[in-house]
Amino acid sequence: MPSIKMIVVDIDGTLLSAPGSVVSRRNCRALRDAEAAGIEIVVATGRRQAYTMPLIEPIGLKPETVLITSNGTVMRTMAGQPIDRFLLPVETARALCPALRPFGTTVFTFDREGPGELVLESVDALHARVSLWVEANRPWILEVRPLERAFDQGEAPVQGMVCGGVDEMRGAEEWLTESELSASVELHRTEYPSRDLTILDILPPGCSKGAALRKLAHQRGLMPEEVVAIGDNWNDLEMLEFAGRAVVVANGAPDLVELARSRRWEIAPANDEDGVAQVIDGILLPLRGGARDHSISQTPHP
Repeated sequence: MPSIKMIVVDIDGTLLSAPGSVVSRRNCRALRDAEAAGIEIVVATGRRQAYTMPLIEPIGLKPETVLITSNGTVMRTMAGQPIDRFLLPVETARALCPALRPFGTTVFTFDREGPGELVLESVDALHARVSLWVEANRPWILEVRPLERAFDQGEAPVQGMVCGGVDEMRGAEEWLTESELSASVELHRTEYPSRDLTILDILPPGCSKGAALRKLAHQRGLMPEEVVAIGDNWNDLEMLEFAGRAVVVANGAPDLVELARSRRWEIAPANDEDGVAQVIDGILLPLRGGARDHSISQTPHP
């Protein structure tokens, strides 16, 4: 059986126990232990890098640790070394503005520093839906009305996002899939049914955490069997499908957990039980001559 050489982990709902929290001591220790054992740690998140670093930096990982951010459109090291980036064409982004207004507040992310990394029409409208996100990101938010004017200088964003209720956003996804814009975008849904909240990310075609991971693994000369991916939501699906060992935490989106069971992927303990650390400990224990942690539902990959 091939040894594990890379562990890819999602942040929200997976590495974090709750919105706005910090990475637990146990998860930090496990990630550092894996790195010390020669396993490369990769963080894959829907967050942009500036929103990721305050959470990841305190873990104490190597500066060359790779961050797959904005759901796969940007890849850099923690030290800021660029690896890859994809942009949503200006004409596509501008066309999305009127198309998405009926569904909620649209936010565009630009790969730049400071105010204007995040551009939207109304902070207040978005605050009503994702207040914690708005408060955490206020220094980077710029209001532009109408939103189409955000592209007057010709700068292309790395992604768009619209959020709302679960049914509402499934309707938005269905509409976009059937619209003229479908060939120009890639859609990734992150659902939180208990909060009736869905974030629908709109990316350049072909972009996903999985696509970025596949490219990184190829650069490293790794086979899928040497990669473990841990996630909790639908925007993790492509990276879970790529990894030779796919792990979904028990608190994940219910439909995804059911899909994981049907595909005989592993179901790890929930995020608030440090499921990431329990998975990593299970990987490292054989290297230390110990017994495997049986708290994880071990089901073989098909």
